[in-house]
Amino acid sequence: MATIILFAPLIGALICGFGWRIIGETAAQWTATILLFLAAVLSWIVFFIFDPTAHENGYYTVQLLTWIESGTLTSDWAIRIDRLTAIMLVVINSVSALVHLYSLGYMAHDDNFREGESYRPRFFAYLSFFTFAMLMLVTADNMVQLFFGWEGVGVASYLLINFYFRKPSANAAAMKAFIVNRVGDLALILGMAAIYLQVDSIRFDDIFAAAPGLAEATITFLWTDWNAANLIGILLFIGAMGKSAQLFLHTWLPDAMEGPTPVSALIHAATMVTAGVFLVCRMSPIMEFAPAALAFITAVGAVTAFFAATVGLVQTDIKRVIAYSTCSQLGYMFVAAGVGVYSVAMFHLFTHAFFKAMLFLGAGSVIHAMHHEQDMMNYGGLRKKIPYTFWAMMIGTLAITGVGVPLTYFGFAGFLSKDAVIESAYVGAQGAFWLLVIAAAMTSFYSWRLMFLTFYGRPRGDKHTHEHAHESPMVMLIPLGVLGLGAVFSGMIWYNSFFGHTDQVARFFGVPYEEVHEESHGDTHSESAEAGKDEHHYVFAGQPGQGAIYVSPENTTLDDAHKVPTWVKVAPFIAMLAGFFLAFQMYIRRPDLPGKLAENQWPLYQFLLNKWYFDEIYDFLFVRGAKNIGRFLWKKGDGAVIDGGINGLAMGIIPMLTRLAGRAQSGYLFHYVFAMVIGIAVLITWMTLASGAN
Repeated sequence: MATIILFAPLIGALICGFGWRIIGETAAQWTATILLFLAAVLSWIVFFIFDPTAHENGYYTVQLLTWIESGTLTSDWAIRIDRLTAIMLVVINSVSALVHLYSLGYMAHDDNFREGESYRPRFFAYLSFFTFAMLMLVTADNMVQLFFGWEGVGVASYLLINFYFRKPSANAAAMKAFIVNRVGDLALILGMAAIYLQVDSIRFDDIFAAAPGLAEATITFLWTDWNAANLIGILLFIGAMGKSAQLFLHTWLPDAMEGPTPVSALIHAATMVTAGVFLVCRMSPIMEFAPAALAFITAVGAVTAFFAATVGLVQTDIKRVIAYSTCSQLGYMFVAAGVGVYSVAMFHLFTHAFFKAMLFLGAGSVIHAMHHEQDMMNYGGLRKKIPYTFWAMMIGTLAITGVGVPLTYFGFAGFLSKDAVIESAYVGAQGAFWLLVIAAAMTSFYSWRLMFLTFYGRPRGDKHTHEHAHESPMVMLIPLGVLGLGAVFSGMIWYNSFFGHTDQVARFFGVPYEEVHEESHGDTHSESAEAGKDEHHYVFAGQPGQGAIYVSPENTTLDDAHKVPTWVKVAPFIAMLAGFFLAFQMYIRRPDLPGKLAENQWPLYQFLLNKWYFDEIYDFLFVRGAKNIGRFLWKKGDGAVIDGGINGLAMGIIPMLTRLAGRAQSGYLFHYVFAMVIGIAVLITWMTLASGAN
C-alpha cells in the first residue's frame, strides 16, 4: 500500500509528460487525477489503521532498494511509516487530488497560451511530479532521501511558478523562489554534514539514538566552538526557513503567486511550505537537546507571524493577501515547535491545509468568475453572482479567523488548532504569546476585509466584467465542498489526538509515557489544584527515536498548556472579534475610512504596502552588488581578458606566424637545401657541445 501511495503520482507525471500524445490530453489528465485520488484514499486508510503500538518504536519501514554505499555512508531507499508520515500523506495526497480535479476546470481554457498549444498535460505532469517529490521527502528514512525530495520539490516549484513562461514577472518570480531557497538549502546541507561528522551516519535511527550525545559534543564552525546539538538545530531550521518562507527568507512566497491559482493552493498553502515544519518535528530528538535552537525557532516564528499579518492588512491582490496569511500561519506552527509542543505544530499544519487550500481555490473561483481580475478593489457585490464560492470562502474565513465557542471543543478547525498554539506559547514563551494574539486580531481583520471587499458593497471596476461574472463549474466546486468539511470538522475530531492530555497525544504518536504522582501545593497555575491533594499526570518517556516525535520528560509544556488562566484561553477569541468589528466598521459601515486612514498615516501605509521594504533592502545589499560583480566579470574578465586574449592571438600573433611560415614555402629547391644544411649544422653543434659537457 505504501509503495502504491508513493509511486502513483510519479506514474501520473510520466503519463502526462510523455504519454499524452498516445492516449490524448484528456485521458492523460484524468489518469493523473485518478491516480492521485487512489493515493489519497490509501493515505486515509493508512492514517486510520496505523497503530504505533503494533510496531517496534512506533514505526515500520518498507525497503525499496540500496541507494548509496560508500564507506560508512549508507543510504537505502526506504519508506518510513509513522504517525508524522501518515499525517503528511493525508495532507499531501488529499489536497493534491482535489487540486488535480479543480484544475480540470480551471485550466480548461487559458488565455496565456496560444490557440492549439498543449499546455494542460505539462501542467498536470508538473503537479504530479511535485506530489511525488513531496512524498519522497516525508517518507524518507534518512537525510539523503529527505534531501532528494527537498530538492525535487524545489525544482517542481520552479516549474509551476514559471508555468506562464512568456510572462517576465513569472520568470522573475520563479528565479527568486529558486535562489532564495538555495540560501536555506545551503544551511540544510551544512546541517546534514555536521550530523554525518558527529554521528557517522545519515540514517534517522542512528541520528536519533545519538541525539543525547550531541548535547555534550562541540563543533568548530566559523572560527567558533558551538554546541553540536544547537548548531545542527539552527542550521536545519535555517533550511526550513527557506522552504517555509520565514522572516528574511520569506520574500519569494508572495511573488510565487505568479503561478496558476491551483499551484498556489497545492504548493504555497498546504504542502511545500509545510515541509520546514515537518523537518523540525521530524528532528525533534535533536531539537529537544538544543535549547538555543528552540529559542531561535520560537523567536523567528513569532516575529514572522506578526510581520506577515501586518503586511496582509493593506494588500489588494486577493492571492497575495492569502499568501501573507500563509506566511503568518507558518509562524504559528514554528512557535508551537519552538516551545516543544510538536504535536500542536502538526495539529495546526493539519487543519491549516484544509482551510487554506479552500481559501486559495475559492480565490481561484473568484478570479475565474471575474475573467482573471485579481485586484479586490475591482470586486464587490459578488455573493449573489457566485453564491457557492461565497459560502466556501466564508467557511474558510471562519476557520482561519478562529470562530468557535470559547472554553469548549466546539468550533471551526482554525479555532481549535490556533488556540492550542497560543496557549502553548503562553507557557513556553510569553513574548511570543502576545505577538501571536496581536497577529490573530490582524488575521481576523484582513480576512474579513477580503470577504467584505470581494462579496459585499457595490460592484467596482469594469462593469462588463461584473455583469458577466458567473459561478465556476462543478468540477471546481466539488473540491471546495470537500475541503470545507475538513475546515469545519478536522479540529473537533482530532483535537484530543494532537492537543489532548499527554497520554492521549503519546498514544497517537506512538511515544512511550508514564504516570507521575505528586502532592499538590495549591499551584496557582492549576485551576483545580487543592493543597495537599495527591495529583497524577502523565509525562513523555522513552528514548529518542521511540515514536514519531520525541519530547523529553522535563518538557511539560503540553500538560501545562491545559492549565493556563481562563483569560489566556479567551484572548484569541476576543482578538478575532476585535478584528471582525474593525473590518466591519471600515468596509461596510464607513467604507470611506480606509482611504482617510491611509492618507493620515501615509508613511505607515507605504511601509506596510511595500512589505517593510525587504525587497528594496535586499536589492540594495545583494542584487545590485551581484549584478555589478557579474557585469565586471563579463566586461573585464570575459570581454577584455578572455575574448581580448583570444582575439589578440587570432588577429596578431597567429597571422604573423602564418606569414613567416608562408615565406618559408617559397617553392625554390635551393631554399629547402639551405634550410636542411643549417638544420644539420645546428644539430651537430648541439650534439658536440652536449657530449663535451659530459
